[in-house]
Amino acid sequence: MACYYIMTALVNHRSKNASKMQEILTKSGCIIKMRLGLHEAENVCSEEGLIILQLTGDKEAILKLEAELNTIDGVKAKLIELCS
Repeated sequence: MACYYIMTALVNHRSKNASKMQEILTKSGCIIKMRLGLHEAENVCSEEGLIILQLTGDKEAILKLEAELNTIDGVKAKLIELCS
């Protein structure tokens, strides 16, 4: 049975939280297969954004990443596990 792990992280106050979030994501870089960042970027750069991650590897490490992201004030991370 194949399982896919997708994590979404809603980020408020991007300019304040970006460095701490980047530190955590860099530390977990070996389990991140894909990373996509979305935010409004027309006339004003939005302070809210959404990051979508495709993760691989040990589920314990994935859950640790989710917990670490959720320690940042203004970040809400949620894991989605899809198995066939």
